[in-house]
Amino acid sequence: MKDVIIQMFEWTWDSIAAECTNFIGPAGGFVHVSSSPPQEHVQGTQWWTDYQPVSYILTSKRGNRTQFQNMINTCHTAGVKVIADTIFNHMSGADSGVGVAGSNFTHYIYPGTYQFQDFHHCGLEPNDDIVDFTNRLEVQTCQLLGLADLATDTEYVRSRLAEYANDLISLGVDGFRLDASKHIAATDLANITSRFRKTSYITQEVIWGAGEPIQPSEYAGIGDVQEFRYTAAVMNAFLGSGISNLQAPDSSWLPGNVANVFVANHDTERSGSSLNANSPSNTYTLAYVYSLAHPYGTPTVLSSYTGFTDSDVGAPNGGVGTCARSAGTNGWLCQHRWNAVAGMVSFRNQVGSTALVNWVSQSSQQIAFGRGTAGFVVINNADSTWTSTFTTSLPAGIYCDVIAGQQTSNTCTGSSFTVSSSGSISATIPARCAFAIHTGAVGTGSSATSGLSCASQTTGSTVSVVFNETATTVLGENIFVVGSIPQLGSWNPAGAIALSAASYPVWSTKITIPANTAFQYKYIRKESDGGIEWESDPNRNATTGSSGTQTLKDTWR
Repeated sequence: MKDVIIQMFEWTWDSIAAECTNFIGPAGGFVHVSSSPPQEHVQGTQWWTDYQPVSYILTSKRGNRTQFQNMINTCHTAGVKVIADTIFNHMSGADSGVGVAGSNFTHYIYPGTYQFQDFHHCGLEPNDDIVDFTNRLEVQTCQLLGLADLATDTEYVRSRLAEYANDLISLGVDGFRLDASKHIAATDLANITSRFRKTSYITQEVIWGAGEPIQPSEYAGIGDVQEFRYTAAVMNAFLGSGISNLQAPDSSWLPGNVANVFVANHDTERSGSSLNANSPSNTYTLAYVYSLAHPYGTPTVLSSYTGFTDSDVGAPNGGVGTCARSAGTNGWLCQHRWNAVAGMVSFRNQVGSTALVNWVSQSSQQIAFGRGTAGFVVINNADSTWTSTFTTSLPAGIYCDVIAGQQTSNTCTGSSFTVSSSGSISATIPARCAFAIHTGAVGTGSSATSGLSCASQTTGSTVSVVFNETATTVLGENIFVVGSIPQLGSWNPAGAIALSAASYPVWSTKITIPANTAFQYKYIRKESDGGIEWESDPNRNATTGSSGTQTLKDTWR
């Protein structure tokens, strides 16, 4: 049973096509790639310009109609289906302008497409924007952040939106992510989707809010619904409340057969409402292990880029997504290629719809569970080693740890684990680490049980950067490094990282930083009385590589 989606956020059509051919298709595990919106939008390099459409011409920053068609055909040839991110709720927020395909527009006039009467005008001063999210009518008929709100309760708008969707279907699009669905009445959305000329996979963005009247369940009859409560629960569990709380979905959540779940998406990784690639202590990767191993929902894996700490920045490398083995290059993260993610997709496909069994919670941050007689996973999100004997329902044998590597001709490129005749496994799992085995990956690895390598689970996603600063100090003074990214305190001296004087006068520290990330930094001297001295301008510059360790050698100036 294949159900895993990759959200190819901001990738160009040509680069998605290439990735379908080079990795996604041959990997054989993912069912869909989900693209950015293909229609013409406002100009600008920021990622959110893609979500401000001005026409239904299929020309965007990602490519033109021909390239979009070629991407669909290429992915289909590779055995991968395509979901298009689709905007039915609104047009642009700009007063006027020219779109990327050359279309002129004003806020409520889109020549040949929409006129003033085709939009909701709810009468709120000064700009018709939503003010009260507890007011259903306001949420669904006023403007979201100034975006011209389409009158989806009118026949013309419904027919025009369906016409656009059917154009995408004619090109071979297999499904739709319906952006900002909460801001469209479910009856309106059901009417529009009923006009699709082909049954398509649908997932809808309906962000749940405490005290708000609009509920995700209202949209379940239309298709899948994105379950944001799951995302928040996973973040909270892995960052502190305990992953032992994640055995079963909360009763308030959507049923699993209509829930589209994700560890992070393009919005949440920026807003701090989910884990992301900069989250501490391997939690982001371990959360993907959990999400892909647990039977609840249809999972989406985000494949994005490193610059998301700037909430506006668009895709690197001109939008051309590039990956190398299990890592991203040129500023891309390529999460779908990470060893842990790719391995767990194979796990998920092997275990299918089998039940969750043999749940164990050694502590609040240590869990293990099986999926029927087909798979077993252990996740140690604690800061200490976990040694235990686990009871599984697997047949006796030697299995590859699919997180650390893969199976090739009955051998494993990573570790392997032995299941005894009684179904037990004796294992030692290092801190912030996991392993997963399934019946589709049987073989002997480079080491059995004791040789688990957590570093291999995220190869290429982070780089260990050693900062060596030669500086002369007096008693009571210490050297710190501070810089432009969260790992370096975001230029806040209170968040600066202390260097060790063990090799004085060389002060040193090692910091884990996302791969392929450009950053600026400086050293500061903190005095015994609390005073701070910054070294002289200009800021220092560095860029991490795709993997491994790199050393920066500097001298105080």
